[in-house]
Parts: sequence; C-alpha cells; structure tokens
Amino acid sequence: MIIWSRRFYVLIFIFLSFSLQAQIENKKRTFVVKKTSIKQDPKILALYELYNKGDEKKVYKKAHFLLKSKADNRVIASTNLLLAYYFNKRAVIDSSIYYTNQALKYNTVVNDSLKSRLFSLGYNLLAINYKKRGLLNESKKWHLKGIEASQKYNEKNLFYTHTHGLAQTYTELGDYQNALRLFKQCLEYNDDPEIILGSYINIGDIYSRLKDYDNANIFFKKGKTLCEKTNNYQAKVIILLGLGENYQLQNKYQEALKMFQEALVIADKNELNQLAVVSRSNIGDCYISLKKYNEARLIFSEALQKSVHFGLLQNQTHIYDELRKIAIQQDDFKSAYSFFEKSTRLKDSISKLERIKEINELEVKYKTAQKQKEIESLTFENEAKKLTLANQEEAIKNMLLQEEISKKNNENTILAYQNSSNKKRNEISLLKKDQQLKALEINQEKKIRLFTIIAFLILLVPIIGLLFQYYKRFKVQHLLNIKQAEISSQKINGILKEQELELIKASISGQDMERQRISQELHDSIGGNLAAIKLQVNHLNSSNFSNIQKISQQLDETYQQVRNLSHTLLPKKFSQNKFLEVLESYLKNISSASKIKITHIPYPKKEINELDENIQIEIFKMIQELLTNTIKHAKASEVEIQLNYIENSLNLLFEDNGIGFETENYTKGIGFINLENRISKLNGSFEMDSKLKRGSIFNIEIPVSQPKSKTKIKGIDLKNQLDELKSN
Repeated sequence: MIIWSRRFYVLIFIFLSFSLQAQIENKKRTFVVKKTSIKQDPKILALYELYNKGDEKKVYKKAHFLLKSKADNRVIASTNLLLAYYFNKRAVIDSSIYYTNQALKYNTVVNDSLKSRLFSLGYNLLAINYKKRGLLNESKKWHLKGIEASQKYNEKNLFYTHTHGLAQTYTELGDYQNALRLFKQCLEYNDDPEIILGSYINIGDIYSRLKDYDNANIFFKKGKTLCEKTNNYQAKVIILLGLGENYQLQNKYQEALKMFQEALVIADKNELNQLAVVSRSNIGDCYISLKKYNEARLIFSEALQKSVHFGLLQNQTHIYDELRKIAIQQDDFKSAYSFFEKSTRLKDSISKLERIKEINELEVKYKTAQKQKEIESLTFENEAKKLTLANQEEAIKNMLLQEEISKKNNENTILAYQNSSNKKRNEISLLKKDQQLKALEINQEKKIRLFTIIAFLILLVPIIGLLFQYYKRFKVQHLLNIKQAEISSQKINGILKEQELELIKASISGQDMERQRISQELHDSIGGNLAAIKLQVNHLNSSNFSNIQKISQQLDETYQQVRNLSHTLLPKKFSQNKFLEVLESYLKNISSASKIKITHIPYPKKEINELDENIQIEIFKMIQELLTNTIKHAKASEVEIQLNYIENSLNLLFEDNGIGFETENYTKGIGFINLENRISKLNGSFEMDSKLKRGSIFNIEIPVSQPKSKTKIKGIDLKNQLDELKSN
C-alpha cells in the first residue's frame, strides 16, 4: 500500500502539471495564430505573455483593473479565463470555477473560431477543477463537451488534450479499459510530445495496477526512450521509479534496486530534490525486504536529511515510520519509540500548518471585505456631503427669495405669487433630497449588517475546522485501539495452537513407544519361541514322540502370544464399534481440539464398515498422519475427507485450505515416508497436488479384493497337522 500511495501522489502531480502546461501552451497558440486573422486586443496579448514569463501577481492586478474598465465581451472573456488559470494553479477551486463560468458567459461573439477555442479551454479548466474536487462524473461531462467543441472547428491539439484528460478521469473511476483505449488514441498525436509521454506513463501505471507487469514495463520503457530524446529528466525519474516498483511488487528486489539507484543518480544530478528523496525511500524499502537493515537505515537517514533540508514534511513522516520498522526488527525498541514520537509530532505539525494556512486565507478574505466596506462607507459619506451642500445652496436661495419678497411686497401681486410658487418648489426639492439621504442611510445600515454576518461566518469556519480535526484524531485513536485488540487476540490464538501441537507431539511419541514395545515383544518372545521350534523340528524323528508334544505346546503358546499382540495393536473401539463410528469420533475430537472444521464424507458406509480390519487400521493411520501434517505445517482452517468404495477400490481424498507448498522443491519427511510405505504395502497409489496459497490435495487409491474368510496363522495349521500325527 505504501508503494501505491506514493506512486499515485507523484504521478498525479506530474500528470496535472503536464495537463496545465499543455493548456497554457494552447492559450499561447490560440492568440498567436489569430493575430493575423482576428484583431485581438493588445492588452490581452500583453497579459498572457506576462503570465507565461511567470510574473503572475502583476497579471492578477492588471486583469482586475482591465475587468473594471469598459472593455468588449471578448476582452472580458479572455481576462476571466486567465484569472481562472491563476486560481487553478493555486488550487483555489471555487474561484477558478467562478472565473471560468464568467469567461463562458461573456464569450458571445458569433461565428468565430476563437470563440470555440475559448469554450474548449474553459471546458477543460472546469473538468480539471471538478477532478481536483473529486467530482469525477462532472469532470467527465466537461471533457466530453470539450471534445465536441474542439471537433467542431477541427482543433486537434485541444481534442487530444481533452481526450487525455478524459482518460485520466476514467482511470480514477476504475474504468481501466476505456482509459487504456483513450490513452492509446492519444499516442496517435505526434505534435505534442508531452501528451505522448503522459500517455506512456499512464498506460504503464494502469497495466501495473492490473498486475500485467510485462506490458507495464514495455510502456514505461517507451516513455523512458522519449524522455531521453527530449531531455525530460523529471519524467525519466518518474518512469524509473515506476519500473522499480513493478519489480518490487514481483519480489524482484535486485532489479528494483537497479532502477531506483539509476533514478537517484539522475534526480541528484538535476536537483530534483523531492524525487531524490522518494528514490532513496524506495531503495530503503528494498533493503528492508532483503533484511539488510543496516543498509536500509543508512539510506533512510540520507533521505531524512534531504527531506528536512527542503521542508518535505510528508516524506519525513514516511521515513520515520520506516525507521521505526527497522528498529523493531533489530529489537531496538527505544529507538522505535523515538521514531514513532517524531512521526506523530510531525503529523500534528502538518495538520496545524494546514489549519494556519486556512485561517490566513480566511483572514485575507476578511480584510478584503473590510476594505470594501470602508470604501463603500467613504462613498456614502461623500454622497451625504454632496446632498448637504445642495441643501445649503437651496436654503440660501430661499433666504434670498424671502428678502426679495419682503422688499417688493408692495410691488406686484403677481410677482409675489411667483415667489411663493418658487418657494414651494424649493421646499419640495428639499424634501426629495431628505428622502434620498434617508434611503442612503438605510442602505448603509443593511450593508453593515451584511458585513457583520459575513465576519461572523469567517470566524466560525476555523472553529468548525478545529472540531473536525479533533474528530478525525479521535477516530484514528479508536481504530488503533481496535487493531491492538485484534493483535492481542491473534497472540492468544498462536499460544493455543502451540499447546495443541505439543499435545499432538506427545500422542505421536506415545505411539512410537508402543511400536517399540511391540517390536521388542515380537523379537524377544515370539522370535525366541519360533527359533526353538525350528531347532527341535530339525532334530525330530518318529521315535521321539515327547519332542512332538513339546513342539505342539510351544506352538500353542506362540499362537496365544500372537493373538494377544494383535489385540493390543487393534484399537479397542474397533472391536466394540463400527469403523466409521470410531473414525467419526476421532475426527470430532481433533476438530474441537484444533478448531479446524473437518468434513467427513464416506460412501457407502455399510461396505466400508465391512472391509478387512487390516485395511481399516491402515486407512485410520493414514488419516492420522495427514491430519498431523496439516496441523503442524498447513495452517488450515478447513479439511475435507472423502472415503469412497467403488468397484473393489477404496479411494481416500484428503483436501485442506492451508498455505500449500511447491511439490517440486518439497523434501519428504519421516511422516510422508511412513505414509508411502503403508500405501505400498497395500499395493495402492498416491498422488498429491499443492500450490502456494492454494491448499493441498492428497489422493490415495487402495485396491480391495472380494471379502474372504479370515486367514489362519500358519502355526495353527501346523498344530492341526501335529494333532493328526498324534491320532495316527
């Protein structure tokens, strides 16, 4: 999982940079191509040239100034699109989407190919923004619209740019077949090496996810060849890391080390600092897999020094975690605890920095809102002063009119009426201006309330963020407690398994002692008696009848010893119960003791119970041997045993779901040799099939003749012959 998460982080970073760079190149081509055919505003051309030179903050200020001026719709659309790229690069998704929509809104020129290109670029920006936000289906929709727009005016570069972006969306949706189809389509476009290079890397990554490592390596190597032609060292390092991780996933650690070391040399030479840290981390992982802990610790220390120097916090946490694993393997628990503390503190610091960054952004937004509020307040004050001056002027006019009326009161009554009407008009004008002043005051109060609510919301957002971070930490701690409980349970189960194995070993040891006793009994008692009988038979003659009686007596004794010994060999339950009942009881005991689910399927039961006791005993011991081997080595949870007696052939099929083994490299132990000897003694056949992580199957075929009457011991026949001699 570490390999995949690191690869995903690096590759997504590179692919998005390819896509964004391609879009910027598209903008440059758009306006350069149209210079000759369409009169593009020189201010827009200057802004885009300034953006491409990297002076983005100056572009931001001039773009806002240009939007406030009285420009035509085409200039406004192009300026909004530039601001959308500015915010997209800084991952301010909402602002980027807003300005993209504004660009599409003002892009209203009729029958203009530049209009189609602007629409296609805007669709691509929306698709990238929604992809960053995680809304993959929305991103897919805008890429499809962009493909349609680019096809309308035969814009090949934009068509393949959208096709490449759509393929990336399919990859993140898990639709690898469609993604592969589109990436391979992008390989047909030879005018943009970056799209081809990105397609090679993406195809290799998809095949690697599908565990088709051969095809993955083919496309990674094609990308490597293209990098060498274009001197793209950053992409070359990424490809080498991908090749190395493929070998690492296949446990080919030497080949993986070779790729990682080559990537490290290129990254150090070209000052690709983060990729150099990742290369060293991958080399350390290979050393851990090869159990070269000292070499791993040394390379991780170098990577840690680099990541601290360049402030790569995420890489530092990964390195501390790996150093903790190495310390645990070397039983250096003090260092392991120290590395764990450092990793935890670093993760807390990262969370804290992210919160501080978010708070700073909110603070900037708040200050901007405050400045806007102050500007509006000053505007309101200026308007109020203008109205006050106007009122004063009107008042002065009224006073002059009143003086003239008082002076000329006796003159003309018509003039008096005129003055009176002028006064009323002035009063009406004053009332209207008072109403306007009150309306402005009401609007100002509304704006103050609105800004107060916004400020409250801005302060509320960081508090919610802190609460969310606390909830996440609490959830992680809860999961750690659950994992600790699972580990403790596994340790207890391991101890129980060891106790069960000890019991089984003791049982086997008792069987071996019993066999030794039987062997001694056969050798000392029965063997001695038979040797004495042989000597007396060699010296036997017709005149010595007393010797014949002694031989007969010794034969009786030997026969009785054989009977006693055979009864000690045969389990007592066999003489009291049926064979399958004894076997079923034994399997239940083993199942309850070892917690292994054992399924027993005999067919047909009656015929199997009527088989010869010698065959039953041998079959019982074979099952014992197979079960013992399974408990010791297989780590199985389920066992299935089938006994089938068909057409004078007894078939024993034993199957488990354990870890399995490679039959070609398997060395036979004493248990398997004894098992084969038992099968050979019964003229049977033995086959086994096993693969790693797939379990094992053992198939035993025993030929069974028709049931016969129990054979008698030769000593009994000889005794009968001696009895006949006596009677004669």
